[in-house]
Amino acid sequence: MKHTCYTIIFSAVLLSLLLSACGTKTSDTAGGTTNELKGTITISGAFALYPMMTRWAEEFQKIHPNVKFDLSAGGAGKGMTDALAGAVDIGMVSRSIKPEEEAQGAYGVAVTKDAVFATISADNPVAREILAQGISKDILTKIYITGEIKNWGEVVEKPEITDEIHVYTRSDACGAGEMWAKFLGDKLQEDLIGVGVNADPGVLEAVVNDSLGIGYNNLGYAFDLASGKPVAGAIVVPIDLNNDGQADDSERLETMPEAIEAVASGKYPSPPARPLNVVTKGKPTGLVQDFIQWILTDGQAFVGEAGYVKLPPEQLAESLAKVD
Repeated sequence: MKHTCYTIIFSAVLLSLLLSACGTKTSDTAGGTTNELKGTITISGAFALYPMMTRWAEEFQKIHPNVKFDLSAGGAGKGMTDALAGAVDIGMVSRSIKPEEEAQGAYGVAVTKDAVFATISADNPVAREILAQGISKDILTKIYITGEIKNWGEVVEKPEITDEIHVYTRSDACGAGEMWAKFLGDKLQEDLIGVGVNADPGVLEAVVNDSLGIGYNNLGYAFDLASGKPVAGAIVVPIDLNNDGQADDSERLETMPEAIEAVASGKYPSPPARPLNVVTKGKPTGLVQDFIQWILTDGQAFVGEAGYVKLPPEQLAESLAKVD
């Protein structure tokens, strides 16, 4: 009898250890299943994806409290470099993955969409005219690429206004700069002229504090999440895409929901709209794979409220297939 009891106890202990070691799913109180995940996921990279990733990490921890996150921003270049070096589990990259990076083992998966918007100070001397007329792609190119247009009077065809344009760009390697340059004539970030400022928040701060400044910012930085309006002190510039000399209703993006809809529907061009990616060294496995799969399924419920744009269904399905 004792031998039988010891056998039962030993078997139960052994089974418990095996389940714990393998992370096997166990029944929860509602009769479903829950995965007892445990570990730390390190993530670094693009400022564009950082707020969304922070939200995803918070929500994932509510389900799996034994999973910890070491999360930092630093630019898309850092995210890719860290991922390829194995310094982090996941790199955040706000651009497409290059063939040479794939050759080095970069495994990219699109997780959401974002877009870059031109921003100026609310105190700009021709703010009223810009909101009414917009700024065409050609004029933006002459501000950011060729430097032909140097004062705000030229932007709104008022020669009596001679205030100099103070151009701000990103000093760190980033998807926002890359996409903005690509929009302005298929150029590179290095082709953008202006005073280099580090990070998305840095560019916005420079613009807000400079009545003659112009910059570019990702959607989640240009708009305030709480109010849904442009960040206090900033104006999101309407881009006159049809070159008719006025900012049409579809070009005037005065709230975050309007901007999200414009990107999702394709009314706002791509570039500067683009998918945001997570990158791993080789195909993700284990805890990292579980987290990315959750991002692409249950995690999509938080995309809109966090100020991002959901991937089209076919692209979402493609991303899921890559991590299955």
